[in-house]
Amino acid sequence: MTTSHPRYYWRIAGFYFFHFAFVGMFSPYWSLYLKSIEFDAVQIGILMSVQPVMRMLSPAWWGWLADHLGNRRLVVRVAAFCSAVCYLGVFFTTGFYGLLLVLALMSFFWSASMPLVEATTLTYLGKNAVRYGRLRSWGSLGFIIAVLGLGYAFDYISIKWIIWAGLAIQAGTLYFSRQIPATEVIAHHTDSHPIMRIVMQPQVLTLFGGCFLMAVAHGPYYTFFSIYLVEHGYAKSTVGVLWTLGVVCEIGVFFAMPWLMRRYFLPRILMISLALAVIRFLIIGWQVDTLWLLLFAQMLHAATFGSFHAAAVALVHHFFRGRHQSRGQALFGSVTYGAGGMLGGLSSGPLWQLWGPSVMYTFSAAAALLGLGLMWWKLGSVEIVRDTQL
Repeated sequence: MTTSHPRYYWRIAGFYFFHFAFVGMFSPYWSLYLKSIEFDAVQIGILMSVQPVMRMLSPAWWGWLADHLGNRRLVVRVAAFCSAVCYLGVFFTTGFYGLLLVLALMSFFWSASMPLVEATTLTYLGKNAVRYGRLRSWGSLGFIIAVLGLGYAFDYISIKWIIWAGLAIQAGTLYFSRQIPATEVIAHHTDSHPIMRIVMQPQVLTLFGGCFLMAVAHGPYYTFFSIYLVEHGYAKSTVGVLWTLGVVCEIGVFFAMPWLMRRYFLPRILMISLALAVIRFLIIGWQVDTLWLLLFAQMLHAATFGSFHAAAVALVHHFFRGRHQSRGQALFGSVTYGAGGMLGGLSSGPLWQLWGPSVMYTFSAAAALLGLGLMWWKLGSVEIVRDTQL
């Protein structure tokens, strides 16, 4: 499948839009909803970590199923439908264990789609992979609209309306899941290799380890950033603006990736992103009341997520070819955003309660610094570029 079928561009773009609009609803505001129904910090940390837990557990299984069936599109459709059905449970329970079960079931299916869609996108673009950033930016746009719109809305309406916003976004995701194009998997000479043979390469292990630590660093950010800002006197609309600023900068770097990749090797982009993450989380932890520094920290989201994610996905596509593409992206999501996000999210509750937010975000900076050291140790001198530039 190539870009000679332009209608498929909008189908994939639509899925990215609604998938990340859900993230834009969930990450900044779901913790505020949980606080409004009187959960404490540890309970919020646990509930907000359910999604990363499922991103760790479910994608590898779904990726195996997609490769086994040879039909990514079918798996994406089934997963989106089941996710929407399970989400309905939030209308029927506000108890801790009830929400834990609902979020676990919803996230098990919701987490299945994105690695498969990423593999589909890169296969669809083929030699035109330079357009990946532009296509992926539709997800960032969906995130922005959700964050900004809901931020202003929640200054005037109850945060409890968030469950209806989530339902509308789930419906959009379900619709576009049925529009995802079928793609043909191109044979590669590594098809006969066991996937663990690829995973156990030192470069791949280092990539996964560094990305795991970056996800750990972001766990406290996604769990408590909105609560942190509100407790320091920021309005919910301002919270939305600050989240939006980060994602606007993320979109900018997605468009700049072709230029960046002509000048820097992929591991170097990852290391620069990790170094900037250290600076970003120290600013958030210790200078939250200084607005211009907080704005600067949010602008660094362009590096800590934007360039980091684009370079990491490109490297995964570089290492996992042919029939291993779906499982490669799924394993990457499981180990990094899943396991790393889970550890960062679960640790954030006790850190917040025992030592406060400044120490919690210093923990984030330390995790990013450790990831930088790992990357420098094993990938610092490695010159890896994509066969087809993003």
